[in-house]
Amino acid sequence: MILRPRPHGWQLLYITRGSILPAIAPKVALIVLFSLAVSWLAAVYHPFGGSALSIAPFSLFGLVLSIFLSFRNNACHDRWWEARKLWGQLIVESRMLARQCAALLPDDAALRRRIVYLAIGFSASLAAKLRGRDAVAAARPWLDEGAAVQLGERRNVPDQLLGMMAEALAGERRQGRIDSYLYGLLEARIAAMTSIQAGCERIAGTPLPFAYTLLLHRGAWIFCVMLPFGLAGTLGWWTPLVSAVLAYAFFGLDQLGDELEEPFGLDQNDLPLDALVRGIEIDLRDALGERPLPEPLQPRDYLLQ
Repeated sequence: MILRPRPHGWQLLYITRGSILPAIAPKVALIVLFSLAVSWLAAVYHPFGGSALSIAPFSLFGLVLSIFLSFRNNACHDRWWEARKLWGQLIVESRMLARQCAALLPDDAALRRRIVYLAIGFSASLAAKLRGRDAVAAARPWLDEGAAVQLGERRNVPDQLLGMMAEALAGERRQGRIDSYLYGLLEARIAAMTSIQAGCERIAGTPLPFAYTLLLHRGAWIFCVMLPFGLAGTLGWWTPLVSAVLAYAFFGLDQLGDELEEPFGLDQNDLPLDALVRGIEIDLRDALGERPLPEPLQPRDYLLQ
């Protein structure tokens, strides 16, 4: 995620870090070169018989394309925002779990620490799984020796960690150290974290329909390639400039939708999962009274991951 002061004045014209321009620059450059070729063809050979093609079909095509791009970007932003809300809820549930462990298990520091560390390991392994990393390696630093040996026996590592939390609490319940009411309160936090994981997996495993995305990709290319033929007869050598501006707009919206569609990746506009996991670690270890605490992750060159 890009975190930087809002640009103003002339900064709007030259800022590239955090903009979509670096990702679409090759496409825009290709359209500019093609527009130059069409402008040269129109100026030298007059293939249109001295009259320009009507711009009306291009205006209508561009209007329809922009509407569909807006619909797609809204759908992609909804996925991005839902993912952020799920991770915000995970922060809430983790803090509530740590607070309830401190209040309800005041005489069992070992159990309290084990549950809290499993919660930290769950968030780390979930982030790793969503980003295609090694979930076992991400969770292992937060487990004791016995749990670390069992880790990886199941394919779904985050769910296995939640199972370890439930098993630890169930053992205390069977031993009579906590009553059923306290067990129910703590189990509710685990159930909420399970629901959050399922929501994240739903977003990660259910992209927008491929045919819809492909249609917009092709539509943007067709419009940007055909546009110079409609402009060259009237704009002449100004055609590349106008084509570049429109290509920047349409390719930019298309690329931005691609980035927002997969909110758990490593693109500039994706969610900062590593920073969110670090925040959960700080809060939960602070609830245990541990010192010193790690520092929150900071943006590097305006990029926070």
